Amino acid sequence: MVLLLQKKPKLLHDRILIYWLLYLGSLTAAYAFAKDSFSTMPIFSSGIIAMLLLHGPFLYLYVSALSFGHNKFKAKDSIHFVPFLAFILYLFIASLFPDYSAGIRVDHVSENVAEPPLLFLFFLMITALSGPVYFILAQKQFKKMKESNLNFSSKDIEVDWFGKLIPIFGIIWTALIIIAVIHHVFHLFSIDFCINGLMLSLSAFIILIGYFGLKQEGVFINFNNEVLIDPTLDNRTTSFKPQLKDAELNKCYNLIDSYFIKERPYLEPDLTLPKLAENLNVPHHHLSQVINEIYGQNFFDFINKYRVEEVKAKIVDPKFQKYSILGIALESGFNSKSAFNRVFKKFTGITPSEYRDSQQQSAG
Repeated sequence: MVLLLQKKPKLLHDRILIYWLLYLGSLTAAYAFAKDSFSTMPIFSSGIIAMLLLHGPFLYLYVSALSFGHNKFKAKDSIHFVPFLAFILYLFIASLFPDYSAGIRVDHVSENVAEPPLLFLFFLMITALSGPVYFILAQKQFKKMKESNLNFSSKDIEVDWFGKLIPIFGIIWTALIIIAVIHHVFHLFSIDFCINGLMLSLSAFIILIGYFGLKQEGVFINFNNEVLIDPTLDNRTTSFKPQLKDAELNKCYNLIDSYFIKERPYLEPDLTLPKLAENLNVPHHHLSQVINEIYGQNFFDFINKYRVEEVKAKIVDPKFQKYSILGIALESGFNSKSAFNRVFKKFTGITPSEYRDSQQQSAG
């Protein structure tokens, strides 16, 4: 977290990761210092359990921001934290009524004769389901990122480790939650086994995030006196300095147009905005401004439009008659079948197969 705080500027996923690490550290520290008080301070210990409701939302929001380049936290995303706030509010109100709160505890001891309130059991159930549900949602978001061309190139950042970490940690977390539910319902296992297992897995998660995260140039790299250009960001949401004048815009536009005709850089599957700017020998914020203002597109729509036109040309080219549609797509710069199908239909309104069939009918 300290290393992230030193990074300038901070993108949305950086800020989420900072708060996420702060939360994880606070949770594990709170348990480390208060675990011996679980039986004597049941309301407080229940509050620590309520904090588990935050891990899933942080994971999901981080993956979403990293995957699709969201630059601002949306108000609707606050809904992910409502269950935690509701649980804490419930515990606070319950603490004002000793007779009612006598049944609120996460362990089971012989002197605890009060039945747990139904609303408390409801919140425990929500806590148990929160982890698995958010791990599934995070995995789906990560899958979308891998299937989309809006991902980081392998040169800029490797995130495959994150795709493996999510399901592994999700399985371990879910198993421990199931054990905790069994403990609470059937009074099997011990509370120490359940909670210690959760906290141990959280500690391992923090270590792995730190280890792999520190190896990511795309996560921690700084550019002196320049805005960090995240390849996943929509160019329309980022401001750049300085801005080009009209004459300079046209000059840069002609340079790009000529370069694309001669070199066809869009055939490179891992092409990114910084890499293209380096090849053109222009600042990447100038390149982004031209793509945004002259072409009226973000970077990836700009590149993918060229790739789609390349595919359309090769489909009717006799030299590529023996190629499958996927083979043509890979030859045209696309790096996955799902991304290609989605992008092609976005620009043409039909699937690649439908386009090929229509061209064959026209030729016939």
